[in-house]
Amino acid sequence: MTQKPFEIAIIGGGITGVTLAISLLKRNIRCTIYEQAPALGEIGAGLGIAPNARRAMKICDERIFEAFQRVGTYSSDLSGRPVWIDFLDGTSPTPAPELKPKFSIMSPPVGHGGVHRARFLDAMIELLPVNKEGGGEGGILRVGKRLDTIVDNGSGKLQIKFCDGTTAHADAVIGCDGVKSRTRELVVGLDENGNPKEGAKCGYSHKYAYRCMMPTKDVAAQLGEEKCQNPCLWMGPNRHVLTFPVNQGQLLNLVAFVTDEGEWPSKTNTTLPATRDEVFKDFEGFSENVRSLIQMTKDKSDRWGLFDLADNPLQTFYKGRVLVIGDAAHASTPHHGAGAGFCVEDVAILSTLLEDEQVNGTDDLEAVFGAFDKVRRERDQWLVRSSRRAAETYEWRNKEIGTDFEKMEKDINARQGMCWDVDLDKMLVEAREDLGRRLGKTAA
Repeated sequence: MTQKPFEIAIIGGGITGVTLAISLLKRNIRCTIYEQAPALGEIGAGLGIAPNARRAMKICDERIFEAFQRVGTYSSDLSGRPVWIDFLDGTSPTPAPELKPKFSIMSPPVGHGGVHRARFLDAMIELLPVNKEGGGEGGILRVGKRLDTIVDNGSGKLQIKFCDGTTAHADAVIGCDGVKSRTRELVVGLDENGNPKEGAKCGYSHKYAYRCMMPTKDVAAQLGEEKCQNPCLWMGPNRHVLTFPVNQGQLLNLVAFVTDEGEWPSKTNTTLPATRDEVFKDFEGFSENVRSLIQMTKDKSDRWGLFDLADNPLQTFYKGRVLVIGDAAHASTPHHGAGAGFCVEDVAILSTLLEDEQVNGTDDLEAVFGAFDKVRRERDQWLVRSSRRAAETYEWRNKEIGTDFEKMEKDINARQGMCWDVDLDKMLVEAREDLGRRLGKTAA
């Protein structure tokens, strides 16, 4: 395969950035990852991987899917049921082993795919010509590089300036720098004082979450074997709790969500310290099933503010040869378990467009980004809105549905179907056709 005559700078070394690097390298496209942290790493939390994400992984690079298979956990392998989520009444006094779901969302043939974020990222890093320390002969990772600004001085290369005073050059910049994306700020534009415009910032979704993992053996007696093997969503007024297995069922990931009518108390931090007593207070009125899980968590934890772009959807994902993808472009709350999957979809479409035979040089990159924006932005931004709605439904705050579980099942099934049943091959055809129009060529 002939090497493309351009080089891509990837800002951010999380799951989206690393997935993009692997996908570009497979297509013989030169790239470098610039990560602000001193080493690549992910938080110790669980991640849901849905059917659309697994299909997108295979388009990016079959090895990414194989890496997930090595470290991921499918509910069907544990329980024999292809469950995405069992929905339970979190206020019911019925003991958990005897409690029947109000309804279940199924995802045959394998059910829910859960994975420990850090383990998955580590498995993907092994696919890169780089180690965690970065640099070195053949390495594509540069750590400790916090993006400051990007300058187009007309030389053909973009100059990338970092906060440590160093610079780099590339033909295009792709921001995979997440919720607090600096690349997004540069795409949206700065005000007359050089500060980010308001529309470049994620807004508080008025929900926060407590997250932890616990050994499954410690909670099996309380929950019952099946509820440790399948994802469970414990519904209730203004609150809900999600549990699902990771690490081949050895660990149970727990996320406790709370609606907050106020504003997030910090201007700088999206996580704040919390105690188990605070979690207990937040879940007053929930059953012993839920409160006993909280009792098993650590005394000290964190409260994670959930920020997204629902209130400030981007008008475009690109500006010139600078593009944002993943959470940098469409940060979402996690209530569909689809955010990471949509990030991988972004990578699948973008890397395939960059590989296209119509793309022959730097001058074609803006057209690539335009075609990407055309086919991805509407779907990506739908997820942001729908995820917020899903949480309202789980917490019985949706006025159209309330506690009508039949309506709830129908609504959630339809929305999960929107997440899962995307035709990526059709989207690629449409993207190539749009690219051809922008380049004045006939699409292949």
